[in-house]
Amino acid sequence: MIKKLIFALSFLMLISISAQRKDDTRMVTETAEKLRLAMISGEKSALESLILPELTYGHSGGHIDDAKEFVEKLVTKKSDFLTIEITNQRVQIIGNTAIVRHHFYATTADLGKAPGDVTLDILLVWAKVKNDWKLLARQAVKAEKKK
Repeated sequence: MIKKLIFALSFLMLISISAQRKDDTRMVTETAEKLRLAMISGEKSALESLILPELTYGHSGGHIDDAKEFVEKLVTKKSDFLTIEITNQRVQIIGNTAIVRHHFYATTADLGKAPGDVTLDILLVWAKVKNDWKLLARQAVKAEKKK
């Protein structure tokens, strides 16, 4: 009898953990989409609501922004994304951390620069804070141009 009870409880825990992971994957995917839209809009409050103060935001050219620089560049249009297309996104949840990888293609109109295209592969690290996912780290590397 006790063995059956232990088996049943173990099975229920496994189902619960699996369901929670699926829900977290869905939430991370939705939060990543909110980040994409906030990067296009440059809306300060939207950007700030999605990141942690400890954010480290690595660019493909090697420069690293902190949270303040990341937000300020988008708000002032120093970094101005007209469009951002994300493909091949993969989400991996490990405890309260999510690793997201995707291909990033964008058109830009950065302040003081000619319009351009950006083709990158991105790594995002999200941390679960209470019930929200917040961006902790981002690193970009150059990828093949979109065909």
